[in-house]
Amino acid sequence: MAKTIEEIQTLGEIMRAAHDKLSREHWDYLTGGSETETTMLRNRQSLEEIAFRPRVLNDVSNVDPSAELLGKKRRLPVILGPIGSAEQLDPEGMLPAAKAAAEFDISIFKSSVAIPDIEEAAEKSNAHLIFQLYVRGDDDWIYDHVKRVEASGYAGFCLTVDTAQYGRRERDKVKSFTPAQRSHVTGVNFQAALNWGVVERLRKQTKLPLILKGIATAEDAKIAVDHGVDVIYISNHGGRQLDHGRGSIEVLPEVVDAADNHASVIVDGGFCHGTDILKAVALGADAVGLGRLYGFGLAAFGQAGVKRVLEILEEEITSAMALLGVTSLDQLTPDHLHPASPVRLPSPTSVFHLFDVDDGPY
Repeated sequence: MAKTIEEIQTLGEIMRAAHDKLSREHWDYLTGGSETETTMLRNRQSLEEIAFRPRVLNDVSNVDPSAELLGKKRRLPVILGPIGSAEQLDPEGMLPAAKAAAEFDISIFKSSVAIPDIEEAAEKSNAHLIFQLYVRGDDDWIYDHVKRVEASGYAGFCLTVDTAQYGRRERDKVKSFTPAQRSHVTGVNFQAALNWGVVERLRKQTKLPLILKGIATAEDAKIAVDHGVDVIYISNHGGRQLDHGRGSIEVLPEVVDAADNHASVIVDGGFCHGTDILKAVALGADAVGLGRLYGFGLAAFGQAGVKRVLEILEEEITSAMALLGVTSLDQLTPDHLHPASPVRLPSPTSVFHLFDVDDGPY
């Protein structure tokens, strides 16, 4: 008998519930990567290659896992990243996740290619929203979105910069499956035409915090800082764009150094447990973006599922902080980490080893 959301105690159970509920097409869209899926698997393996160096005999009777991002203190050092075509996971798109984020007091990105629209998401969720844009038009088209986002009270504006071309996602191709966000893309590829001039002009158009999502090198992080970007978002799109890239956490140290405290740093890519999140914080991340992980909760149980994901993460983070000998996130440093060999080969769900799903060949 399937467990109710109240009975679930682990993130693996939520992943398995999502797997059992979703169609094969929607499951593969959520969990798959591009081509050989090497980048996606490296996201996970690079996290497994970091071990902890815990300190003991510190008073950890009161642990505070809260963090600050965009000038606001949040309950956890996590942010719900944008999920395109979220309506494939829940009929209301990203709205249930936004309501869960508001209830849990963390921020969430509202994707331009997920329902509901800008205004409805703000009106119905009461969440701390950041708008994430895939560019489908010229500068005036972008500025129109900026005005709508500002008028709706969003906390930031995010430009996605790693999608000049749509990744070759073979899980989708072998089933002739076209995600909703791709079905209407025709004509000029405005995303491919993006350049630093667009960022420079956008910076002048809004006083909202400006975020670039998809940075993967120190060189681009430095250029972003020079253009007045407020938040550098390290991401390889969950391994869904360029194949044979580095794991996101491998990129983190060089970007933190390049930002040099002139911009905040968010990172996503393979983060599935509280211990993963603490590794990123120890390496200098201000927050960790979640995608697939909260997508499992959204697909399995809607708003309640996303909230339960966050509750379990909070338990994991608080427990791991105490065991590491720290009571606040600012006490974490690279000295708490050590290189290590991974104990298992990664797969899309291997991190949930009790519930690892093997769907077999097509």
